[in-house]
Amino acid sequence: MSTTDAAATTTGAGAPDGPVGAVTLADVRTAAALLDGVATRTPVQRLRALSEQVGDPVVLKLENLQRAGSFKIRGAYTRMSRLTPEQKALGVVAASAGNHAQGVALAAQLLGIDATVFMPVDAPLPKLAATRAYGADVRLVGSSVDEALGAARTEAARSGRVLIHPFDHVDVVAGQGTLGLEVLEQVPDVGTVVVPLGGGGLVAGIATALAEAAPHVRVVGVQAQNVAAYPRSLAAGRPLAADARATMADGIAVGTPGEVPYAILERLGVEVRTVTEDELSRALLLVAERAKLVVEPSGAAAVAAVTAAPQDFAGRGAVVPVLTGGNIDPLLLMRVIQHGMVAAGRYLQLRVRVDDRPGALAALVEAVAAAGGNVVHVDHTRTDVSLAVSEVLVTLQVEAKGFEHRDEIVSRLRGAGFGVE
Repeated sequence: MSTTDAAATTTGAGAPDGPVGAVTLADVRTAAALLDGVATRTPVQRLRALSEQVGDPVVLKLENLQRAGSFKIRGAYTRMSRLTPEQKALGVVAASAGNHAQGVALAAQLLGIDATVFMPVDAPLPKLAATRAYGADVRLVGSSVDEALGAARTEAARSGRVLIHPFDHVDVVAGQGTLGLEVLEQVPDVGTVVVPLGGGGLVAGIATALAEAAPHVRVVGVQAQNVAAYPRSLAAGRPLAADARATMADGIAVGTPGEVPYAILERLGVEVRTVTEDELSRALLLVAERAKLVVEPSGAAAVAAVTAAPQDFAGRGAVVPVLTGGNIDPLLLMRVIQHGMVAAGRYLQLRVRVDDRPGALAALVEAVAAAGGNVVHVDHTRTDVSLAVSEVLVTLQVEAKGFEHRDEIVSRLRGAGFGVE
């Protein structure tokens, strides 16, 4: 779809979601005035560990500390504040895996608007609870954001409520773009802004603001490799659905680009990169350990892109990865951190055959300890069909200090005569 085609489209089914088309720096500045006293001016924080890898300052924009836990309040409030009194009286409807849901619910509470929010049935419990706590009527539908969005559109057509799209509207894009203006003020030497990318509203807003206010600043969007619709869409010249697979980054797991943000990214030539699940988990672990910050996997996508190829971000001035959200289920956080430790060589699982005799297991554990490993869990199996009568299969979970130490542990065990798998 061309930029002209996108500008002629309206979002929403049955109840038009409003005009779509070009967004300007003036629109973003107007949105910034609307958000004064509503959205928090989130701080920035230098990440020394990553700065050393890049060779230029890496400064995190801490939007995980925003009201409702993500940047979404910026776009949701901007859009909803511009509704007519009649539209506000009818109420709004939205769909989200969690962050947009909370942004809409909070904006509705601030503006005195009734809100109904559709969320996938497996939406994280903390996001679900927070959305309800802000006063929204939450309805669980489908297994994806796209299915929830379909239900929201049906409800908008039935009830006359206005659909507050998570990314595909000029007011939403303008509101998200206010984050770019803050970055310019807080990091004057910024050369690159790296932004997690789902439907595209945030990247489009930031790119719009910087294209006029600071055209020398490079904007890079980052998608989860498992749900990456933008690279193939930009190559094809029109929005296309992704061949979606499961990803821990539910906040950017959007199957199809929005037409408004897609047109902006295409027109401005915004670079888009993808990151793997391992890169996401390592980034989340890095942010937790070195910056002392809790973010959700999608919120760490920008850091993941920089850590995956630090040389690609050097030589242009300060690099600003945006931490877009901090709304993570503690259970998921526990699993992701463990996954990140495995991906960083800090946690390994060993399967070792040993003789079924007294002292054999103790000798194995002592050998791991002598190599500097810390055994955190042991499974002892005698019934595996591959075992001889005199053998036991021992599975060890071991903490290590990185890839080199991990390899050293395995090498020393093999050198001591243990058959390590």
